[in-house]
Amino acid sequence: MAHCGRKDSPELPDFSLLKRLARDQLIYLLEQLPGKKDLFIEADLMSPLDRIANVSTLKQHEVDKLYKVEYKPIFSISDQLCFLIRPRIQTVKWICDVANADKAAGRFRRYKIIFTPQKFFACEAVLEEQGVFGDVTIDEWAFYLLPLDDDIISLELPEFFRDNFLAGDQRWVRTAASALHLLHSVYGPFSKIYGIGRCSKMTYELWREQVEEGEAKTCQAEIGKVFLIDRDVDLVTPLCSQVVYEGLVDDIFRIKCGCVDFGADVTSSDKSLKVMLNSQDKVFNEIRNEHFSNVFGFLSQKARNLQTAYDKRRGMDIKQMKTFVSEELKGLKQEHRLLSLHIGASESIMKKKTKQDFQELLKTEHSLLEGFEIRECISFIEEHINRQVSMIESLRLLCLLSITENGLLPKDYRSLKSQYLQSYGVEHLLTFANLRQSGLLVEQQPGETLTVMESKVGKLVNDKAAGKLTDAFSSLAKKSNFRALSKKLNLVPKSDEEYDLRVPRDMAYIFSGAYVPMSCKVIEQVLERDGWTGLEEVTKLLNGHDFSVTGSNGADLRSKNDAQRIVLVMFLGGCTFSEISALRFLGRERGYKFIVLPRLSDLIVLPPPAPTRLSDLIVLPPPAPTRLSDLIVLPPPAPTRLSDLIVLPPPAPTEP
Repeated sequence: MAHCGRKDSPELPDFSLLKRLARDQLIYLLEQLPGKKDLFIEADLMSPLDRIANVSTLKQHEVDKLYKVEYKPIFSISDQLCFLIRPRIQTVKWICDVANADKAAGRFRRYKIIFTPQKFFACEAVLEEQGVFGDVTIDEWAFYLLPLDDDIISLELPEFFRDNFLAGDQRWVRTAASALHLLHSVYGPFSKIYGIGRCSKMTYELWREQVEEGEAKTCQAEIGKVFLIDRDVDLVTPLCSQVVYEGLVDDIFRIKCGCVDFGADVTSSDKSLKVMLNSQDKVFNEIRNEHFSNVFGFLSQKARNLQTAYDKRRGMDIKQMKTFVSEELKGLKQEHRLLSLHIGASESIMKKKTKQDFQELLKTEHSLLEGFEIRECISFIEEHINRQVSMIESLRLLCLLSITENGLLPKDYRSLKSQYLQSYGVEHLLTFANLRQSGLLVEQQPGETLTVMESKVGKLVNDKAAGKLTDAFSSLAKKSNFRALSKKLNLVPKSDEEYDLRVPRDMAYIFSGAYVPMSCKVIEQVLERDGWTGLEEVTKLLNGHDFSVTGSNGADLRSKNDAQRIVLVMFLGGCTFSEISALRFLGRERGYKFIVLPRLSDLIVLPPPAPTRLSDLIVLPPPAPTRLSDLIVLPPPAPTRLSDLIVLPPPAPTEP
């Protein structure tokens, strides 16, 4: 079901080398603690670690037992403890508590902390403050990049969006620059680097420093061009409901680290199943970028073709049957299993996403993007909030309304905020404060238009004397020009003809023909012009920080070779699966191959991201069980992955 496109698309580089490099470095670090040891792994590192080193690999290097970091007293009896963690203060303090508890009990152990992707001075300061700095050894696992598919590489940094764009903490920028440097070292040199956004500019500058400090090398480039883009350049796209198959799977089931857990309603059995979603899944690969309205037709045709292939057995002689069994049957059974899973997933999506509420939601989003019937949209949002249809969707609509309308009128802001707090609880005052600070949900200031306010804030941000101002202030100016940008870039297609989703004509198909994602449109325009020439008004509306640089080592590249048509796109802050689908469409149309670095955060996770989710900014109370299945305890499945072998502490004894 793949769309027709140019037939001369280049071959993508082999990113399995990144996995081997990460695995070899981890093994080296584990061997620095000789002898049997117990390994404690932070929860959000378990899935990435599954993709890098399996249990047998860890066992071969004397890892005895595996535990998940749970911020509780430990039950390990080993004399050597190794901690594989993110550089987080909370986790480091817990390790200090473990070490101090052992000291108090008179027990001697050896402790090793492996920080990934890098260690921070703040973590070492905590170890020193707690009096255990001399009792532990510290190492750094430079696990920057995790290949999830042929054209998707993830940095797996769930904190990136919140830390950088909300808190103004730029500690992860160097990590992004180091990841870019790794790609440059292995697959470069890059011939051209484009970028837009303050964070992108800093990432580029830090990367240049690393390149200049390192040794110059000459090799055949496998990646020609690089595009760095800040997530806050386009916050409209992640707020729109996804309608391509892969995006809907992420919305309903949550894709984590390239895998998804399909429940019993999908597997038609009494247990869930973890499935890896990538191009090796032939069924998924053909429907992942399709608008959901086309998916069932494809799956039906696929089922008929599969039945025809099975029916070939009839009338075969013994020799033909033997050939069929040895060469085709295994592949047909695998395809049949995958087809059943995706049919089950599609049916589950249909139940949740084809209701009247979802159709009305899409209609409201399209009206907001076009700027029509705004009062009717506000009425729909109020009804959505008061009926408590979905807490997250209500916030998405509020943010989309704010960004597309240059902020809410004070009376509308106060009314909608009051209704939301009454429906979902006053604890979301902090949520509104976060959204306001990040520029996602703001009110227009009385007595002056937001456009005037933008210029004032923009001057403050560009003033070197105000260097401590957080990115939240600059983001306010960035998020206030959607209408002007929409006209300049033709983001909302104007056509009297009905949009044929079976034969898409542009990237707008990912949103049912209603909207072209701004981030992808900017990338398209820059690649067409080979720079920002002619886009000066657009960059001004996006608050500048654009750059276009010819790589210093790019002179020896073969002109017009395949590498020049391979473009690495790094989203600093995460991206959605819809944007990835749009870039794949653009690549097919223009003869490019895009490599996407999406999930820098859980958006934006974002979770998952990120690819991009609003939930990064939301403070949620623990949900109460709403279904019978929430209260049912299922027996553990047979160990099939790293997380299945985690040793949990014994339960506390119950009173007789």
